Amino acid sequence: MKKTAFIAIVGRPNVGKSTILNAILGEKIAIVSSKPQTTRNRITGIFTKDDNQFVFLDTPGFQKPRTKLGDYMLKATSSTIGSSDVVVLVADASYEPGEIENNIINQVKANNLPVILVLNKTDMSGAEKLAKTISQYAEKYKFEAVVPTCASKGHGIGDLLDECSKFLQDSEWFFPDDMITDQPEKMIVAETIREKVLRTLDDEIPHGTAVSIEQFNDEGSIIKILATIYCEKNSHKGIIIGKNGESLKKIGSYAREDLERFFGVKIYLNLWVKVKEKWRDNIANLNNLGYNSKEL
Repeated sequence: MKKTAFIAIVGRPNVGKSTILNAILGEKIAIVSSKPQTTRNRITGIFTKDDNQFVFLDTPGFQKPRTKLGDYMLKATSSTIGSSDVVVLVADASYEPGEIENNIINQVKANNLPVILVLNKTDMSGAEKLAKTISQYAEKYKFEAVVPTCASKGHGIGDLLDECSKFLQDSEWFFPDDMITDQPEKMIVAETIREKVLRTLDDEIPHGTAVSIEQFNDEGSIIKILATIYCEKNSHKGIIIGKNGESLKKIGSYAREDLERFFGVKIYLNLWVKVKEKWRDNIANLNNLGYNSKEL
């Protein structure tokens, strides 16, 4: 009998949610960065083994919104929690639960959902600190399990899958067994480019950037892509392009490397930079860039 479960991965920004998803899949489908607000959309990752299909739903970092984009991200996380069979709460092993974790716990309580607590980045905390953090979380909620992980090194991922398997239910699968994500190709490309913007630029500018794929032509042995990077200020446009176009060349080069690895063919990538002032607070712009809250 086939089995499946929908599993929400939630937590504050920068605790390693996307790194955990990528480690489970053995493939990079969620972008990763040291900067907050890296994940903006709910990302579906599908792991199928034998008769079991795990459908993981990676969510934006849970935090108080400051823009309409922030409202969208919070709604994406909340709606994902409500539609899941089990929640994986990811937290930093070195820190005690704070307001954000308390808000998430209150939400899962309201939905009466089982929760697996993942304490990530154990390489940064000693055994004594880890034990203290576990004790502090145990006072907050009756977790189904506590799984220490170091996702960047792949440690604890098998234990997490074992715990998630306890919530699989008899059901036909929702996805083919060779499918690892339901993200459209254009979204994968856009997010890959945005990750390279985050990697290349200073802290403040990437929060005001978005990527739109204008053309995606698959010609078999080569995929030709035209993409636009949007920013909020003319001064930011100059920084993204860089002196003699050096920053933009780096972004394009890094993105092309990842995309060629993912698609397995040569990539021709043409990047442009345009200004859309205050696009994060403009509903029409958000919808055009793929952040449509009505679709959640």
